[in-house]
Amino acid sequence: MNALPPNSGIEIAPNVRVPDGALEFSFANSSGPGGQNVNKRATKAVLRIALDAIPIHPEARVRLAALGSLYVTGGGELVIACDENRSQERNKDGCLERLRALVIQAMKRPKVRKATRPSRGAKERRLTEKRVRSERKQRRRGEE
Repeated sequence: MNALPPNSGIEIAPNVRVPDGALEFSFANSSGPGGQNVNKRATKAVLRIALDAIPIHPEARVRLAALGSLYVTGGGELVIACDENRSQERNKDGCLERLRALVIQAMKRPKVRKATRPSRGAKERRLTEKRVRSERKQRRRGEE
């Protein structure tokens, strides 16, 4: 699955490396904190990466597309923006951190839900409580 040599590219999750060229950063004027700084410097970082460039299991890629659906373009690119900090470098790291979080979350297999039924005792307790509540409300009605 991971065709890159051990130390090349950028590690975006445990045992998941992408080539340097797969990550495309661009910078724009930020709306974040910084006063006059935001008017002078393009500190907002925007990360673009093709979903196909991330070497993860196909099922995990589908989960990644679903988790990041707000960030996925029609062309299958994941677009993540960060403008929380005053420097390009910190915003770039913020983008990578968000990508890491999405990939790690997508790599986790969701728990399979096992169908269960309430026990007989649980049903009886629920019905008893329902009856008690109903009787209480009936008594209130008679007082008026």
